[in-house]
Amino acid sequence: MPQPQALDTLPVSSLKGVGAHTLERLEKLGIKSVQDLLFHLPLRYEDRTQIIPLGQLRPGQQALVEGRVEVCELLGKGRRSLICRIGDGSGFVNLRFFYFTARQQAALKRGILLRCFGEARSGFYGLEMAHPDYEPITGNPPEQTETRLTPVYPLTEGVHQKTMRRLIGQALEWGAASPSAGNGLEDWIPPPVLKTLRFPPLFEAIHLLHRPPADSSRENNDLTVAQRRLAFEELLAHHLSLCSFRAATRAQCAPVLKTSAAVAAAFRNRLPFPLTAAQRRVTGEIEADLVSGKPMLRLVQGDVGSGKTVVAAHIALAALSAGYQVAIMAPTELLAEQHRRNFAGWLEPLGFRVLLLVGKQKGRERQDVLNAIKSEQPGVVIGTHALFQEQVRFYRLGLVIIDEQHRFGVHQRLALREKGPRNGLYPHQLIMTATPIPRTLAMLEYADLDVSTIDELPPGRAPVHTAVIPASRRAEVISRIAAWIAQGRQVYWVCTLIEESDVLQCEAAEKTAALLAETLPDIRIALIHGRLKPLQKEAAMQRFKSRELDLLVATTVIEVGVDVPNASLMVIENPERLGLAQLHQLRGRIGRGPKESHCVLMYQPPLSELAKERLSILRETSDGFEIAERDLELRGPGEVLGTRQTGQLQFRIADLARDGPLLPHVKVAATTIQRDYPGHAQPLIRRWLGNAVRYADV
Repeated sequence: MPQPQALDTLPVSSLKGVGAHTLERLEKLGIKSVQDLLFHLPLRYEDRTQIIPLGQLRPGQQALVEGRVEVCELLGKGRRSLICRIGDGSGFVNLRFFYFTARQQAALKRGILLRCFGEARSGFYGLEMAHPDYEPITGNPPEQTETRLTPVYPLTEGVHQKTMRRLIGQALEWGAASPSAGNGLEDWIPPPVLKTLRFPPLFEAIHLLHRPPADSSRENNDLTVAQRRLAFEELLAHHLSLCSFRAATRAQCAPVLKTSAAVAAAFRNRLPFPLTAAQRRVTGEIEADLVSGKPMLRLVQGDVGSGKTVVAAHIALAALSAGYQVAIMAPTELLAEQHRRNFAGWLEPLGFRVLLLVGKQKGRERQDVLNAIKSEQPGVVIGTHALFQEQVRFYRLGLVIIDEQHRFGVHQRLALREKGPRNGLYPHQLIMTATPIPRTLAMLEYADLDVSTIDELPPGRAPVHTAVIPASRRAEVISRIAAWIAQGRQVYWVCTLIEESDVLQCEAAEKTAALLAETLPDIRIALIHGRLKPLQKEAAMQRFKSRELDLLVATTVIEVGVDVPNASLMVIENPERLGLAQLHQLRGRIGRGPKESHCVLMYQPPLSELAKERLSILRETSDGFEIAERDLELRGPGEVLGTRQTGQLQFRIADLARDGPLLPHVKVAATTIQRDYPGHAQPLIRRWLGNAVRYADV
């Protein structure tokens, strides 16, 4: 009997057959404890419970078969294959091995009985199985087949399915021990919640997923419920972790920031347009947070062109009026510099300074900005990742604004917030995104935030008409561009590549720019890509904005924030390589003026069915929220949010596209645990997130 120890702390090396090499390989799969093994679920299952007569075998069928070796020989020239033919009286199948040993060849003697599992396919000499699992059958009567479906697990190099199945078998024995003995698998979801949702106990669900009965492939409702039960627990752990962080934040104090009525009126009077009703509503929601005395954590989402930047400027006045500083973090230097121009135009006439801090600043220029940030004078500091570097020290930071939250990880936005505590007061935090967050993601990923939505576009925005055409019509598109520019309008041509390589993307853009310059010699063309120096990009954008250029060839560097109202045509090459949200962001660069705008998605045929569906969605709607929901369904949360960023969603079992309907129940269960079972929250968080939840200790 194993000695009492919690399975989450019991090292996997405690199991038989786990030496140093296996331990190292298991760690690559994230498996360190016996509990990790139990939550390492199968990708799929194989049915090895019935032997299929060889005469009934069909191409493409995965099956367990049995037959006697009739012949075994080497065939082919050069690199030869080992072919072993087995028959059972009803038919035959060839077993083909591209990799084999002399010992293996000698063991496959004529007349021995083999039991094999693999996928049948058509071969030159009839049906064959390539590298099937096989074993000789020597017993009399023959050994029984499996009584349950056989799990197939995700693996890494050096770990075989048989090894994983054997280790998980041992882990299931340990997990079956009684929790009261101190070495079982504790079920932290309260019984009332399990009863309401009709979920099985934890270990019962885990055992079923690893050892499903033979009829599960035909009647798999119990299997689905077991998987949903684990997905629910994982979603609940994520939600509880964010609620815990939110509660800790709410327990802190923040400065009371109230906008001077005179300053607010002067700001609005200088605007060349009135604020929309949605902008006024969201501004009011934020101002209510700023006077609460508790740190604001609010997400403002709005479609491209909805006017989030002017809302941010209006809110900055509250901090400036109270003598505090405002930090605004943008994902690119291009967008940071555009924000600086906008904020300077709005705020400097009111007597507030606007500073820029980006990576390109060096020497005396950079030091002057750092000294100004440390001084007592209130002002706005706009920058990129440079803002949360160690040498940046704020005198009195009252408000942090993060633009395009999906470009930053949770740790990064919190690192900037941690620069602000002064006299026990923490800065308020406003997060903006022009990538609408699907409702299901917002309920979970942003459970620590209040959410405001700018759901109204300013008047005068022209609709963007979207066309989807094959690359074979490139010449026609180029001729249309010439006519478009002749009318005094401007054009974007966006080059995309699936490879994440600046060099390859730049080469593609350079070739396209050269081709267009050759085909359209009278057109003024410039090129922007990621390898240009910031000053070069800024100069090209300024020339384009001031109409010194007709056509701008660019990579996806122009995705966010660039505002040129006269640009009303965009051509996007290879749109099938980008996600819907990114395509919608790119398309949002046009339609910013009163003239009719067009976006041409020029794809490389043939398109897959999925690609056709994605591009047709863009053609049908310009509603960013609908597009975000469809993007989630098609690509999953990792792609929509960008899981490469530290602290973003990375689920082991849950799938938001599949398990999204569970989220309302997750919120109810979280409330039940916090109210009636407070001791269950941290064990759940530790089980599913480990140390990844330590957001506050940045």
